[in-house]
Parts: sequence; structure tokens; C-alpha cells
Amino acid sequence: MDVPIRRPTSRDNEVTQGGLSHGEIFARIEKDGVASVAESCRPVTDILSRIGDKWSVMVVMYLGPGARRFNEIRRAINGISQRMLTLTLRGLERDGLVKRTVTPSIPPRVDYELTPLGQSLRRPIDALGEWAFSHRDEVDAARARFDAAKED
Repeated sequence: MDVPIRRPTSRDNEVTQGGLSHGEIFARIEKDGVASVAESCRPVTDILSRIGDKWSVMVVMYLGPGARRFNEIRRAINGISQRMLTLTLRGLERDGLVKRTVTPSIPPRVDYELTPLGQSLRRPIDALGEWAFSHRDEVDAARARFDAAKED
């Protein structure tokens, strides 16, 4: 399958975490295919899978205004199980997006809040949410066309 030629952008000279510039990555994709750059893209893919899942997005946005306790988060995010919230918070903490603070008391008080890195993620998530909201009618129409064509 031929890959369409893309125009260079101002980001092409920026170096990614894998050591390649964006332009080099796209050139390798055009020449050798996606598999040739998979190793260089792994760090980005790993991060995107963490921050791109439904529960992580909801937790990050809910923690934006300030620290919350576990049960506050669980009650606020409809449909999340205790286990899934625990796993989500642990993953976000591991990635440096959430800080967990235990206050010694009886019972112990545990608060979760966004780190500065976590706060920096709110703007792109908000932008994606705005895009999804403003384009939902177009996406619904495209889905309807696709489903109707599939039935024919």
C-alpha cells in the first residue's frame, strides 16, 4: 500500500524521546512502513495508552480543582468500580501524574491530587473534549452513513 506524501511541518525538526525528529519518523514510515519506527514510538504509545483511557481522563479532569479522597472520586465518576479506580490511580501515580498523600489518623486519610505534570495534561484533554463536543454531530452522521452502507 502506498503511503501518501505529506508536507513538511515546523515540528519536523523537533527531536522525539526516541532520538528521531518528527520528520525522520515520517520519512522512515514513508520508506519502510510503520514497523520500522515502532521501537522509537514505543515510549509515546505507552504514555498515550495510559492517558487515553476513559477512566484516566475522567480522574485527571475531576482532580483538576484540587485534592480528593478515594470515595469522593468513586462517587463522582459514575460506573467506575473500586478495583478499576484503584488501578487507575496507581497507574497515574506511577506515571507521575497523581500524588497520593496519607495522613496518619484513625482511620488513615488518603488524598489524591494532580502533580504539576498532571495539571499540564488537563489542557490537551480539555481541547480533545471540546473537539469531540463540537464535532459530535458530524461523527454521528458519518457513523450513520457508514452503518447504512454496510447494510446494503
